[in-house]
Formats: sequence, structure tokens, C-alpha cells
Amino acid sequence: MRQPRPSKSRRTPDEWHEGEHLLSLEEADLPAGRHAFHKEELMTFIQQETQGASATTPAPPVPAPARRRVLRPLSVLPAAACSLAVLAAGVLTLTGKGGTGDEAVAGPPLTATVGTGTSSGVTQLLDRISLASNKAPQVKVGAGQYVYVESRVGTTYEKTVDNKTTLASDGIHRRQIWNSTDGTEGWLIDPAVTPPGGEKLDRTNENGTNEPAYLNAPTYDYLATLPTDPETLLKEIYKETKGKGNNPDQEAFTTIGDLLNESLPPAELNTALFKAVGQIPGVVQVKNAVDAVGRQGIAVARLDETSGARTEWVFDPKTYAYLGERTIQVRPNGGDSGLIEPGTVLYTEAVIVRQAVHALKEVPSSGV
Repeated sequence: MRQPRPSKSRRTPDEWHEGEHLLSLEEADLPAGRHAFHKEELMTFIQQETQGASATTPAPPVPAPARRRVLRPLSVLPAAACSLAVLAAGVLTLTGKGGTGDEAVAGPPLTATVGTGTSSGVTQLLDRISLASNKAPQVKVGAGQYVYVESRVGTTYEKTVDNKTTLASDGIHRRQIWNSTDGTEGWLIDPAVTPPGGEKLDRTNENGTNEPAYLNAPTYDYLATLPTDPETLLKEIYKETKGKGNNPDQEAFTTIGDLLNESLPPAELNTALFKAVGQIPGVVQVKNAVDAVGRQGIAVARLDETSGARTEWVFDPKTYAYLGERTIQVRPNGGDSGLIEPGTVLYTEAVIVRQAVHALKEVPSSGV
């Protein structure tokens, strides 16, 4: 069944004016979209840091759920030779400490000004993005090649040591991932969550067999099998993600967003994804959004009413090319501790390179 579009006469939650009554949250999970592998990595990090502070202090509970193992984490923990700061009106500036951004150095929480979301004009914006996507040069991946995605990422997280919880971040740092077209071979380098030099990725389960690809853990080959009719595609997304996330509409939005990041959808599918998202209730546009390296753009966004966090896909305002993603808290008292206030950037990403390469750990000449 086709999902109804949001009514233009009814304001969405992130169109509420500042000062209106906002719901108090008993708990706010990090948004259902960075469900990949971060629960395990976050637990490991907390255990290591806690042991360093006090050998007798047990590791605190993990504040966020996990989903995928092979793609990017939400809680990519401490990092970066630079931290994210706000100057004004949502403008994010990288304040450098020297170095290349490859290191993982804990820092203060990431923050930004919360932009206003509006459902007005979002359909037209998605049409322009779809058209631009269809006309853009396409990356061709041949047999035996690997999909390489390089990005800059950063995360704010809750950190508990000796029963005291504070907010910290991993700053902005470089992340590189390689995946074979069938997903059986991969490599991840992310100083926040991997050992020096990175770690192998594969789809092997505890029984030694390869897990099949699916929407929330896709492969290049799998994406080529998905329908390219927007309505059929959206039905498939709702069907496959049933029972996941905080609600069906948010999970569908999140799933589409995940496909825009560390994967490489074929051109027809990419266009269909943008058209399909326009049929999800609650989708808005935010005219002032910034990716992880400070590139200003316009965002397609949706507020998770359970967590109070809004996930924003950032596009170039002139070319409508995809720049990256940001998840920002828009409701007060988020997280287990209630410390995550509006303006806290839970996750930010800027895609720098998306290319086909011939071998694991090969970096294309356009990589930096």
C-alpha cells in the first residue's frame, strides 16, 4: 500500500516553534540508522577506558542498540585531530589540533544550531535531487573489484566512569571501508573502532557460513536485485524492516539513508530511493545543514519522535549532490542520562570519495 504523504496543513514535530511544550523523554536511543556494529565496539571502548580509570569499576550499560556489523558504526568512539564547533547559525567549523585527522582523540561533545524543518517544498526538493542523481556520472564496478568509500565522521556519546556520566565525542576523523561486490571480503580502517591498520570485514557467522545480504546489510550485487519502481521499492523496504527501529516510517527513512552512505546503489535504484522517500510521512527539508567537514547544504530530514533526534541527509544546494549525513538532537533530555540537549550532534559524516578499486586497502588517486 502506498504510504500517505504528510499533510502540508499539519506541522511536523520539528516545525514546532521554540518555547512550545516538548515531550520529556525517559530514554532516547541514538537514532535507528547507525545500527551497525557500534554496540560491541562501544562496550569494548567503555570497558577499556573504565579499566584505565579504575581497575575495579565495572563497565557501564551500553546506551544504544546495534544492528549491522559490516557497515559504519554510530558510536565511532574517540577521535580526531580536529573537533567540531559552532560559530553561528548552524555553521560548523573544524578547529584543528594539527595532524591529519587519522588519529582517535577524545574531545568535547559536537554541537550545532538546530535548523527549522518544514514539509513545504520537500517533494520538489526530492524531485530535483532525483534528477541530479540520474544525470550524475556513475561509478562502474567491475568483476573482482571493490567498492571503496572514504569519509570523515564524528560522534557524540555518553561516557560513564566511576558512576559519573558526561558527554564526549570522537571529534572528526578519517574512515575508510572496502567491500567486495558480493560482500565476502572487506576491510575497515577507523581509528575509533579498529586496531591500527584496520580490521577484516566479512559476512561469516558463528557457524562459519556467509550470511546472505539484506537491506540493512547490503552488498553491491544485492542492490542490483532491488526493484527500481519507487512504490514497489518502498513496499519492499517496509516489509523487510517490519518490527525494527522505533517505528516503521522512521526505520524506512533510516534504511534508505544507510544505502546512501557506505554502499553504491546502481543509478536507477539511487533515483528510485529519492522518489520513494517522498512517500514516507514526516519527511521535511532543512535549509541550513552542514556536513562533517563544514560543507553547507540543504537537508532532507526526519525526526525520530521516540528519541527526539533528527537525521538529516545533506545535499549541495546548487548541484544536489549528496554530501553526507548528520543526526542532531532537537528535543531536550535525550539519552540515558538526560544530558543530550538540543543542538547535540550525535553523528556527523561527510563522504569524500566513493570509487571502485582493484584490491583491498587500495586508495584511488582521488582519495586524500
